Parts: sequence; structure tokens; C-alpha cells
Amino acid sequence: MPYNAKLGPSLYVPADERYEAMPYRRCGRSGLQLPAISLGLWQNFGDDRPLRDSRAILRRAFDLGITHFDLANNHGPPYGSAESNFGRIFAEDFRRYRDELVISTKAGWDMWPGPYGEWGSRKYLLASLDQSLQRMGLEHVDIFYSHRFDPDTPVQETMSALDSAVRAGKARYVGISSYGPKRTEEAARILRELGTPLLIHQPSYSLLNRWIEQELLDVLEREGVGAIVFSPLAQGLLTDKYLHGVQEDSRVRRGNYFSADMVSEENLKRVRALNEIAGGRGQTLAQLAISWALRDPRVSSALLGASSVQQLEQNVAALQKPDFQADELAEIDRYAQEGGINLWAESSSG
Repeated sequence: MPYNAKLGPSLYVPADERYEAMPYRRCGRSGLQLPAISLGLWQNFGDDRPLRDSRAILRRAFDLGITHFDLANNHGPPYGSAESNFGRIFAEDFRRYRDELVISTKAGWDMWPGPYGEWGSRKYLLASLDQSLQRMGLEHVDIFYSHRFDPDTPVQETMSALDSAVRAGKARYVGISSYGPKRTEEAARILRELGTPLLIHQPSYSLLNRWIEQELLDVLEREGVGAIVFSPLAQGLLTDKYLHGVQEDSRVRRGNYFSADMVSEENLKRVRALNEIAGGRGQTLAQLAISWALRDPRVSSALLGASSVQQLEQNVAALQKPDFQADELAEIDRYAQEGGINLWAESSSG
């Protein structure tokens, strides 16, 4: 691929010390280790952002020891653009380091028109994976996910499609996202029988969205499945962005997977109290939320996006204070309560 000046500086040499500070955690009972913080390309990597900014974030992430980049077919906007942009950057910056990276993608939500462009059918999942590989310029992904449970397609069909992706050499491992405990057990059993063990589950989890503690984490532990939790900052609610109300440039105003209902006065009171606790630990609210999400060893990694290099660095700095005293956890539990922010509850209800 010829050099594209819009991507930014042409020569990238990763930091020699990139593996010195980042802790890596075992993914379930597999042989794979993931960085404690992984980079999600859900927001900020579509065509609505300058490509050079995306490139700077990816470069800095790798320099900090973040070896896992997580995508999905419809990340953007527009759909597919995060994968396409990642592919352009990968070709110039990361291809020579491919074996040092864990790259994942997902299919399940709407991607193209018609009855074959979403959910969990074999036709959709395998067609979507082929498209994702083409957009990213990859021969395979390391993890291919079923992005959500499909109530109208047998779990056997969905899991068989994931198994086929591995056997075709297009994925190394398979995962599921936003499946409830019983459906997770079923998926794990089917994949085990097929000979392609379930590697990982990607559920939403945060101080204000604790549903996985009730049963799912126990299921994952029994099955030997890792957990990579997404939205540990509650779509930005667990940052300093909303401590003083809703700003005009916020996700609430833009309507990006965030509604004004989530920024209720009750939630804001909890957030402000948690912010005080964070200050007492010498952390920002976001850093507290990240450290807290990683406190359970059954969580392999916290999946975080970033809108800038500075934000990425601040998030990674949460790893400097991973431990909690019992009284800290008790105080946090007073305010870390369900905030009605789980946008994926329907998929994960069973």
C-alpha cells in the first residue's frame, strides 16, 4: 500500500519497553493472555474523526503494552468504517507486528439491509466475517464473536458457524457477547462438543451496571471462560464529564448510544459520591471505575475506547492502583448500584 500522508508520520517504531508495565491476565483456562486494558474501536475510529488521530491512539496503545484491539462489523460511523480505517493503519504500522497482536471482530447487530444482515444465522455470521477480513486486510482474526443472542436462531446454528470460522482458518478463537448465564452455559457446551472451546465472553459491566455478578461470572469460572468487560465507564457517565450536568458536546446531545434518562439526578448523586472516593485514592473517577472493574480475577481485561492519546494514557494510569482495602470496597458498594443504564439487557436476560 503506498504511503498516505493523511495518516500522519510515516515511520512507526514501537517502544522497546512496551511489555514492561502492562500486566497480562489469563483468559479463562486458555493459553491466551490479554492486557489488563484492551482498546475498543467502537467510537472514535469511524469516518467522522481524522484518521491521523485514530492512528496516534493505536500507536500509543501498542507502546503502552495494549496488544488487544477489539472491533465489530458495524463500528463506525458509517458501518464498517472502523474496520476499514483500522485496516489502513494496520497495513502501514502494525503488519510486521501481527503476531504480537490480538485482533477481534464481531457480528450480530444490524449491518446491511434485508433478512441476512443481522442476528445469528450461519449465513450472516460467516458472510460478515469475510467482509470484516477484507476491510481490515487480514487473513484471520484472533477472536470472532457472536455479538448478541438471537432468539429466533438455534444456538447450535450460531455456535456451529463460529466453529466453522476456526476450522476454515479465519479465526483462532471464538467468543460471545451479551449472552445471559443459561445461554452462555448452552453455548459453551455446544462449542465444547464441536471441539472449539468458548474462549471469552464480552459483557457490559460497570459500577452502575453490575448484572454479571449475580450469576454470569460464576458460570464463566465453571466453564473456564474469560471475561472482557465493555463499557466500564458507563458510556462516559463514570468520568468527570457529567459531574456538573450535561454539556452541549456530550454523547447525550449527540445521541450516541446514550440517553438523557441515564443522567438522572439519582445517578449523578452516585457518580459524585464515587468521585469523592476516587479523589481519596488519588485517582480520577474514570480510573477508580477501571480499577474496580478489574478487581475480580475472573475479569481478564477491561475494554476501553479513547478519543485522544491523553485520555488513553489517563485510563492506563488506573493500573498503578489496582488494589482496594475492604473498607474502600464497602464504601463504594453504598453508591455502586444499578443505574438503569444496561442498553444490552434484552440480549443478556436469559
